[in-house]
Amino acid sequence: MNGPLWVVVPAHQEEARLPATLKALAAQHDRDFTLLVVDNASADRTGAVAREFARTAPFPVEVIEEPEKGVGSAVDTGFRYAIGRGAALLARTDADCLPRPGWAGAARAALTDRPGLVCGRITARRDEHGPLGRAGFAVLVRLAALFGRLRPGHARRHGFRAPYRMHAGNNMAITAELYLAVGGMPRRPSPTDRLFLNAVRRHTDRITPCRAMVVENSTRRLRAYGITGTARWYLDQGSGDQGTDPR
Repeated sequence: MNGPLWVVVPAHQEEARLPATLKALAAQHDRDFTLLVVDNASADRTGAVAREFARTAPFPVEVIEEPEKGVGSAVDTGFRYAIGRGAALLARTDADCLPRPGWAGAARAALTDRPGLVCGRITARRDEHGPLGRAGFAVLVRLAALFGRLRPGHARRHGFRAPYRMHAGNNMAITAELYLAVGGMPRRPSPTDRLFLNAVRRHTDRITPCRAMVVENSTRRLRAYGITGTARWYLDQGSGDQGTDPR
């Protein structure tokens, strides 16, 4: 499938981290896309940072606001805005993540080869933790993927047309046609990424893992919650007594 590619970045209170994400996007080998930053009820300079970047960016940049706080709301608003302006292909990362230089090209190639949903690979940012922290993050990702596959509610007998695959919302790509067909990203409740994946699984078997589509993920939740608290979060148990999700 060919057509315009838009990259959507939801951002809440990311004045400090957003510049690194924007720099990583500007360093993509494939820069034939439009970037959309969705300022999600930020009280800091998140929106201003994105608009300043737009002046010299190597691709078109648009910035919109979503006053309803929540990543599901920001993503859905952003994707629908992009589709309304002609996007055929959509990719998403988050404002505290670093897509590696081949990320956008890998997303486009995967969607062209097999239109549907593409799930990329996440690894820990190298500037936030040492080797031990990065190894701990990798273990948690593997455990979350295993839990998802073994979870009874994810079994194929429940009407799913594809097996469960680990789906990181901060590293995904999808065709506009499929996004609309499944009703879009749930705006509520959390975890919206898992709900969205299961909506896609009920609709199609065209879910493709793409190891070449790599995003370095923030580990600040690991620092804030510790191993046990982070595992609790990834297993859909919420933040417990840890307070608001630091991401």
